[in-house]
Amino acid sequence: MFSDLRQPLVRQLAESDVPRHYWHLADEDGRVWLFESVEGDGEHWATRQVEVGTDRVAHRYWWRHLQDEHGFLTDQPLEIWELTEIPGAAFESVWEAAT
Repeated sequence: MFSDLRQPLVRQLAESDVPRHYWHLADEDGRVWLFESVEGDGEHWATRQVEVGTDRVAHRYWWRHLQDEHGFLTDQPLEIWELTEIPGAAFESVWEAAT
Protein backbone atom coordinates (compact mmCIF):
# COMPACT_ATOMS: atom_id res chain seq x y z
CA MET A 1 0.00 0.00 0.00
CA PHE A 2 1.35 3.44 -0.87
CA SER A 3 1.04 6.65 1.10
CA ASP A 4 -1.52 9.07 -0.33
CA LEU A 5 0.23 12.40 -0.89
CA ARG A 6 -3.07 14.26 -0.35
CA GLN A 7 -3.35 13.24 3.29
CA PRO A 8 -1.20 16.03 4.84
CA LEU A 9 -2.92 18.74 2.78
CA VAL A 10 -6.43 17.47 3.50
CA ARG A 11 -5.58 17.17 7.18
CA GLN A 12 -4.24 20.73 7.26
CA LEU A 13 -7.44 22.04 5.64
CA ALA A 14 -9.64 19.96 7.95
CA GLU A 15 -7.87 21.18 11.08
CA SER A 16 -7.79 24.83 10.03
CA ASP A 17 -10.12 27.43 11.48
CA VAL A 18 -11.40 28.40 8.03
CA PRO A 19 -15.22 28.61 7.90
CA ARG A 20 -16.99 25.49 6.66
CA HIS A 21 -19.64 25.15 3.97
CA TYR A 22 -21.90 22.13 3.51
CA TRP A 23 -23.28 20.83 0.23
CA HIS A 24 -25.68 18.23 -1.18
CA LEU A 25 -25.84 16.57 -4.61
CA ALA A 26 -28.15 13.77 -5.80
CA ASP A 27 -28.43 12.03 -9.14
CA GLU A 28 -31.42 10.57 -10.95
CA ASP A 29 -30.50 7.04 -9.80
CA GLY A 30 -30.88 7.95 -6.12
CA ARG A 31 -27.21 8.30 -5.17
CA VAL A 32 -26.40 11.17 -2.81
CA TRP A 33 -23.17 13.01 -1.99
CA LEU A 34 -22.68 15.36 0.95
CA PHE A 35 -19.59 17.51 1.32
CA GLU A 36 -17.98 19.68 3.95
CA SER A 37 -15.71 22.21 2.27
CA VAL A 38 -13.34 25.03 3.03
CA GLU A 39 -12.52 27.82 0.64
CA GLY A 40 -8.97 28.31 -0.57
CA ASP A 41 -7.71 30.34 -3.52
CA GLY A 42 -11.31 31.06 -4.51
CA GLU A 43 -12.25 27.39 -4.74
CA HIS A 44 -14.04 25.03 -2.39
CA TRP A 45 -12.09 21.93 -1.33
CA ALA A 46 -13.79 18.95 0.30
CA THR A 47 -12.50 18.06 3.76
CA ARG A 48 -15.18 15.46 4.51
CA GLN A 49 -17.54 13.60 2.21
CA VAL A 50 -20.38 11.11 2.58
CA GLU A 51 -21.56 9.01 -0.35
CA VAL A 52 -24.87 7.18 -0.07
CA GLY A 53 -25.43 4.58 -2.77
CA THR A 54 -28.67 3.30 -4.25
CA ASP A 55 -28.47 0.50 -1.66
CA ARG A 56 -28.67 3.27 1.02
CA VAL A 57 -25.27 2.28 2.43
CA ALA A 58 -23.20 5.33 3.36
CA HIS A 59 -19.42 5.63 3.01
CA ARG A 60 -17.40 8.36 4.73
CA TYR A 61 -14.17 9.91 3.47
CA TRP A 62 -11.84 12.35 5.21
CA TRP A 63 -8.11 12.76 5.86
CA ARG A 64 -7.91 9.56 7.92
CA HIS A 65 -9.81 7.54 5.30
CA LEU A 66 -9.25 9.01 1.84
CA GLN A 67 -10.38 6.04 -0.22
CA ASP A 68 -11.55 2.45 -0.23
CA GLU A 69 -13.05 -0.03 -2.67
CA HIS A 70 -16.31 1.98 -2.77
CA GLY A 71 -14.97 5.44 -3.54
CA PHE A 72 -12.73 8.30 -2.44
CA LEU A 73 -12.62 11.86 -1.15
CA THR A 74 -12.77 14.05 -4.21
CA ASP A 75 -9.37 15.40 -5.20
CA GLN A 76 -10.73 18.27 -7.31
CA PRO A 77 -12.29 21.57 -6.24
CA LEU A 78 -16.06 21.33 -5.82
CA GLU A 79 -18.16 22.80 -8.60
CA ILE A 80 -20.48 24.54 -6.16
CA TRP A 81 -22.86 25.82 -8.85
CA GLU A 82 -23.93 22.15 -9.26
CA LEU A 83 -24.52 21.73 -5.51
CA THR A 84 -27.15 22.80 -3.00
CA GLU A 85 -25.89 24.38 0.20
CA ILE A 86 -27.27 22.72 3.33
CA PRO A 87 -27.06 23.44 7.08
CA GLY A 88 -24.02 22.06 8.89
CA ALA A 89 -26.32 20.19 11.29
CA ALA A 90 -27.81 18.25 8.37
CA PHE A 91 -24.36 17.18 7.20
CA GLU A 92 -23.30 16.25 10.73
CA SER A 93 -26.35 14.06 11.30
CA VAL A 94 -25.65 12.04 8.16
CA TRP A 95 -21.91 11.92 8.95
CA GLU A 96 -22.59 10.53 12.42
CA ALA A 97 -25.18 8.03 11.17
CA ALA A 98 -22.68 6.72 8.61
CA THR A 99 -20.22 5.47 11.26
